[in-house]
Amino acid sequence: MQLQARDRVRELTALLSIVSLAVVFATAGGLVPSGLLPRISPLVEVIPHLNAALSATALVTIAVGVRAVKNGNIARHRAAMVATTLLFLGFLALYLYRIALEGPSAFPGPETVYQFVYLPLLAIHILLAVLSIPLVYYVLLLAVTRPVAAIRDSPHPRVGKVAASLWFISFALGIVVYALLYVVY
Repeated sequence: MQLQARDRVRELTALLSIVSLAVVFATAGGLVPSGLLPRISPLVEVIPHLNAALSATALVTIAVGVRAVKNGNIARHRAAMVATTLLFLGFLALYLYRIALEGPSAFPGPETVYQFVYLPLLAIHILLAVLSIPLVYYVLLLAVTRPVAAIRDSPHPRVGKVAASLWFISFALGIVVYALLYVVY
């Protein structure tokens, strides 16, 4: 009996989500030894700015993808969502590299802004990012394991709306967090 990815989308989603989140939390928790990674000094300093640009671009590609599918342009939708996924992977690789080497950035602003603005925004950003991971994997796996005509009859459109919305908000809040850390203060 041969197992097909098409028949195991939920299981694959769970596996990929667990592995991905374990890597993220292990890195953020300082469990990845920084000595294992080469230090590329100029890159480390510009990563927050690169990631803000990647996030802003991802906002555009998500919006383009949503609009394209609403207009029935499946090819453009697919291209935009693949681009968003690649932007996210680039963002994540750079973010994890920097976090493994430097740890999280300290908030340089006033304590009241830290407590009542920065931390709540950061918490919501992180929560939405974590919630987005399995949803994004799920819709991507549905999309790549089915013919285009069958995707409409799958949970992809319904779950995709939620995934795109959460992903969009998470990217947007990430830019706000960046602005608070590197622009405003």
